Amino acid sequence: MVKVKAEENFCELSVSVQEQDFDLKSEIDNLKSRDKNFGGLVSFLGQVRDAEQTDKTLLYLELEHYPHMTENEIISICNHAKSKWQLHAIRVIHRVGKLIPGDNIVLVLVASSHRKEAFKAAEFIMDFLKSRVPIWKKEYYKGDSFWVKSKKSDRESLSKW
Repeated sequence: MVKVKAEENFCELSVSVQEQDFDLKSEIDNLKSRDKNFGGLVSFLGQVRDAEQTDKTLLYLELEHYPHMTENEIISICNHAKSKWQLHAIRVIHRVGKLIPGDNIVLVLVASSHRKEAFKAAEFIMDFLKSRVPIWKKEYYKGDSFWVKSKKSDRESLSKW
């Protein structure tokens, strides 16, 4: 886990890229225990879904990354969010390794004085996580596997920022 304290705007940043699962309630409770002065806490929980192809059943995903490079890119994205909105805390967890449908894959928590800033910052972080962070996904099916290609719609979503 990488923790960065930014005292100038009172926003605590915590980023983890990890194989082990995480608990949403524990992560929220941990953030709330450290800061009681925010008005809104937005969470995004992403999970592995079965393949969008109806004729195949996803067995598992394998997520690969470059240690440190991945964390540094997530920190950069979060720092950019901190420069755009008045935030109290950001917590990002992204899992790597072998994951099956239904497993947690990503968590973004954003705390701010006001809900609108927290919502915008969480959406901003997720949009950039999807298209800029060096994590590669390979889908495995019975007798078949392939690398997931980036989606044009994910890249286009960055234009609104």
